[in-house]
Amino acid sequence: MPYDGPVPATEPTEDEPLPAAAPAAAAGGRFGAAIRNASYLRKWFLLGLTIGVIAGLGAVVFYLALKYTADFLLGYLADYHQPTPVGEGGSRGSTGFARPWVIPLVTTAGALVSAVLVARLAPEATGHGTDAAIEAVHSDPRAIRFRAVLVKMVASALTIGSGGSAGREGPTAQISAGFCSLLTRRLNLSDEDGRIAVALGIGAGIGAIFAAPLGGAVLAASITYRDDFDYRCLLPGFITSGTAYAVLGAVLGFDPLFGYIDAEYRFERAWPLLWFVVIGLAGAAIGYLYARVFHATVRLTRRLPGGPVLKPAAGGLLVGLLGLLIPQILSSGYGWAQLAADRSALLQIPLWIVVVLPVAKIVATSLSIGTGGSGGLFGPGIVIGAFVGAAVWRLGELCELPGVPHHPGIFVVVGMMTCFGSVARAPLAIMIMVAEMTGSFSVVPGAIISVGIAALLLSRTNVTIYEAQRLNREVAQAERERRAAPE
Repeated sequence: MPYDGPVPATEPTEDEPLPAAAPAAAAGGRFGAAIRNASYLRKWFLLGLTIGVIAGLGAVVFYLALKYTADFLLGYLADYHQPTPVGEGGSRGSTGFARPWVIPLVTTAGALVSAVLVARLAPEATGHGTDAAIEAVHSDPRAIRFRAVLVKMVASALTIGSGGSAGREGPTAQISAGFCSLLTRRLNLSDEDGRIAVALGIGAGIGAIFAAPLGGAVLAASITYRDDFDYRCLLPGFITSGTAYAVLGAVLGFDPLFGYIDAEYRFERAWPLLWFVVIGLAGAAIGYLYARVFHATVRLTRRLPGGPVLKPAAGGLLVGLLGLLIPQILSSGYGWAQLAADRSALLQIPLWIVVVLPVAKIVATSLSIGTGGSGGLFGPGIVIGAFVGAAVWRLGELCELPGVPHHPGIFVVVGMMTCFGSVARAPLAIMIMVAEMTGSFSVVPGAIISVGIAALLLSRTNVTIYEAQRLNREVAQAERERRAAPE
């Protein structure tokens, strides 16, 4: 499906390509010449380290900006504190709303200010960001303006920090990809090297913000295609993602985001694996619904009256009102996914919320990002999947069905892997990333069943959460050749 998102602005800026008068050989000075003339190993070692350092620093800056924005907007103004995952303190958050009337005001104001910044400074920074980065890989790796990177960072911090339902991986991916686009321009890299560099930036940025370096490396090679794998990105991705992880960990620590969930779980009998078939079917259905509802919201928003500022503000207002009824839909929601993996905490959440939450989170994310807000789709997908697994566990526990484990952690972790891994069309990468985020590699026997079923079902459709993905490398190459052909 061709990408129909925002087209990058073309007016000259300080970060546009070098003027024609500047000789290509002078681009990037000695470093640029050394990179262009280097062997494969030396080139990608140097570029990998450079991209990794910037991706790691970008993830740290955005994490801190988001944290302080949320502390002020939701914490100080609304006196509401969301639960946090173990890797970020493990707080259980507020037990209720101290000033409930402030919540819709904050979500609306955050969306409004974010939309104003995007509309006036960088219209291409609207939405979740990952599609724009993927499109740059396929069309023009030099196309991402550095201004859009800065605007994306601030706008996303405002959207998510005020309670908008979005993830932090999309902005981080666009930050890293934008730097790689700038690097491609300044060093005058070839188109092929530029495509690899931008793809590495996407994987390193997402891997860094989630402290999942192996998953980030695999993601760089798989996220740009629906049904293919770009092996050229894999080996450089190890250097890039490992460096980004080291940089982020040196500042924020190396603990997994969700700690170690069910690290001692062991499979002892074969027939309980049938439960992972159930999770696979449920995860595929919810993942399919996630993509269809989100993209339908984007299309509907374009047809509705109102400008690029009013629509995101209206979406923010609706999210705030929905959050008064179901607080778990506000902001990224990683802390709620953490609580869902704990038996006592999950049993304290009303059953109807556990069952309804995956759909409610889909609606909230569509309202926050599909209307033109700024933020990622990965994070909400993780929370949606976590509560798919939690709902299966709660219903099985309630009915006292055989084979249901005593603790819900394994169902929650596999739900995270299944739901988003299938709809992102990157099942292996997401499975590895979630295993790193939860310290739960012991769940792999069940996960491969669940993720495999969901991925096979989604592969029979054209549905993907990232519409800029191409079907495979052959299709992408044919498209580039058509663009390059003379009229």
